[in-house]
Amino acid sequence: MAGEATAVVIGASMGGLLAARALSEHFARVIVIDRDLLPAAPASRRCVPQGRQLHVLLARGRSVLEELFPGLSAQLRDAGAPIVDLHEQVHWYNDGYHMRRAPSDLIGVGVSRPLLEHTIRARVAELPGVKLVPQTDVTGLLTDAAGTTVTGVQVAPHDELETPYTIAADLVVDAGGRASRSPRWLVQLGYPAPPEDQVRVDVTYVTRVYQRCPEHLDGLLGALTNAVPGAPRAGIAAALEGDRVAIALNGMLGEQPPTDDAGMVAFAEKLAAPHIATIVRDAPPAGEPVTMRFPASVRRRYERLRRFPSGYLVVADALCSFNPIYGQGMTVAALQALLLRRLLAERGTGIASRFFRGAARIIDGPWAIAVGTDLRFPEVPGRRSARVRFINGFVHRLHVAATHDAVLGAAFLRVLNLVRPPTSLLRPGIVLRVLRGSLRAGRPAGDRQPAGAHLRSLWW
Repeated sequence: MAGEATAVVIGASMGGLLAARALSEHFARVIVIDRDLLPAAPASRRCVPQGRQLHVLLARGRSVLEELFPGLSAQLRDAGAPIVDLHEQVHWYNDGYHMRRAPSDLIGVGVSRPLLEHTIRARVAELPGVKLVPQTDVTGLLTDAAGTTVTGVQVAPHDELETPYTIAADLVVDAGGRASRSPRWLVQLGYPAPPEDQVRVDVTYVTRVYQRCPEHLDGLLGALTNAVPGAPRAGIAAALEGDRVAIALNGMLGEQPPTDDAGMVAFAEKLAAPHIATIVRDAPPAGEPVTMRFPASVRRRYERLRRFPSGYLVVADALCSFNPIYGQGMTVAALQALLLRRLLAERGTGIASRFFRGAARIIDGPWAIAVGTDLRFPEVPGRRSARVRFINGFVHRLHVAATHDAVLGAAFLRVLNLVRPPTSLLRPGIVLRVLRGSLRAGRPAGDRQPAGAHLRSLWW
């Protein structure tokens, strides 16, 4: 954008930082405002409570971040974060069936949220024209006399010695996360709030970090087992920087993982992946367990609004907040940053409507995966169509066949990592391999899941 144009970003978490990266190519000034203290070193932040939980960066997310920040993967590796082949170096137990491993191009990074966010924040702060403003609240929007264009923001520093002030802007981007105030601000300006889709999942997850030994995970870098109807418990182990491993124990529908040592061991021993219980039982803890609750996935349908002020956008978790078990949030935010960069380069009018339509297409696939998976559980409200019932049985058979067929495991992981759409699993070659492979069905690993529960898996 020519001249001395200014953009303001509300929120300096991952979504806001990625938006700022896209904006920096087109605005002379980009001001990123956050109410939290922004630490000078990797550390958990008070206003990002999820930062202390295990985070998974999907393969598509890593590649997009690499596009936005060239050399980022090597930078994280140099900081001690392991680079992970997500098919070859992770134990996958889907519906209790142990997937056959194989080398792949699905590459992830075993990195904690504080290190990842700190590294990206430092890269963004180095961009010309970008300014980070911590410990400051955005208290409202400024508009023109007609109320049709957002022209800036009202801000209030936390320091009592500083007075509130305004910042004029050509574009304001709300990356304020799940607690976004945009719906309320729109109503105050005379616009409708966006309609919402909600899927209540009542997830509780507990993360604890341990010292990692070479023999953990059979020398691999991760393990994962999913929840199934009748056994709404899941677990993830992921190697991190600093020779550590994070364990996340998850419960759905009110199932709450304990935080005492004996209770965590007992919970982990009920999971299909034995590697998780071994670490919880035997490894030296590197911190205390941390609990967080996630009541519902929420999608705000801004693309359905007929009226929306110009000069304003909503991105990342403020647009859609996914069940965190599937690790999709950072990848979707990164894809939205690429979309924003492209739309700004096109220099067309009506960027809000174009962005929201494009973002909706980005969200559709991950939302279908997450919601479809959650709808396996009869307690989760939602319509289960004939298509859902068909896919339900088909994907279960894929998990069975993937115990022997690495091609099917790769196909599944490409969908899970948002590299390919869910419909790619229905290609004729994949269907034929599933039909052949599922005839070799065995029992789930350790038979830890209740009989018949795994027969109801589904992915959209």
